[in-house]
Amino acid sequence: MKRIRVHAYGGPEVLAIEEAELPEPGPGEVLIRVKAAGVNPYETYARAGSYGARNPTLPYTPGSDAAGTVEAVGKGVADLAPGERVFAMGTLSGSYAEFALCERIRVQSLPSSISFAQGAALFVPYATAYRALFQLARIAPGETLLVHGASGGVGIAALQFARAAGLIVIGTAGTDRGVELIKQQGAHHAVNHHAPEYQAKIVELTQGRGANAILEVLANVNLGHDLRMLASGGRVVVIGSRGDATITPRDLMARDASILAMTLWNVPAEGLQKIGWAIRAGLEKGFLNPVVGLELPLAQAAEAHRRIASPGALGKVVLIP
Repeated sequence: MKRIRVHAYGGPEVLAIEEAELPEPGPGEVLIRVKAAGVNPYETYARAGSYGARNPTLPYTPGSDAAGTVEAVGKGVADLAPGERVFAMGTLSGSYAEFALCERIRVQSLPSSISFAQGAALFVPYATAYRALFQLARIAPGETLLVHGASGGVGIAALQFARAAGLIVIGTAGTDRGVELIKQQGAHHAVNHHAPEYQAKIVELTQGRGANAILEVLANVNLGHDLRMLASGGRVVVIGSRGDATITPRDLMARDASILAMTLWNVPAEGLQKIGWAIRAGLEKGFLNPVVGLELPLAQAAEAHRRIASPGALGKVVLIP
């Protein structure tokens, strides 16, 4: 089989395609024939060796998000059969490949209404959005949610979950196309974060009250501003940052507000399985519908990393083996 392999940390050029033996599933494992693999920002940090304690051991195959069909199952897996459509919520062998090994607990059925490319856009974006909104921010119907970077994978997932939960949603993007996509995804308000005084515009949209919760994907740039856009008792959930942030604590104190933070890797497999059930229910009911912005062949993994690290995201980037 073909797979992408990283033998040394570095730029996108270290993503090399190579041949490998087909893995065999052990007890409690599932072998997936990958039809599409999702590309996430964290994979660019890991590839560069800048992901701290989460840097993978070299050599490795990147990727945690995949969709495809069951190729084979290991001993003890009786509820899946070859040919079934599935999506993975984490892999043992890496998803940038023609085949990927997964623990059974991390494999969910993929409804026929969802394409494989869309299925590869599910795990990291939708699980992150669900955990941030419902398990950390504990958002409630009628509250106002601000989603930064709402035209990207996590942002779109958050918009879809939030609208289904009865929230008032404000999204930001950095391009006119991104703003239009946010509107198409059902945001009540869409704001270009490059516009002058965009923070004041957001406060105005809330009639001066501020947002009850903010999903923050670039804390090193936005966190200090976020605190001044919060309502009383507001919560910021940090789900991404590319450096240090400076804040004024009194902005928190004046609002009895809080900063929360998460990384998906802290959620145990059993917890992810429950989130997976929620995602699958949303797919089946039709209120979750992943947006794929770019599909590239597996051999162009380096280009996928360049694209996802560039501003102006529009949906999810996926690789097609």
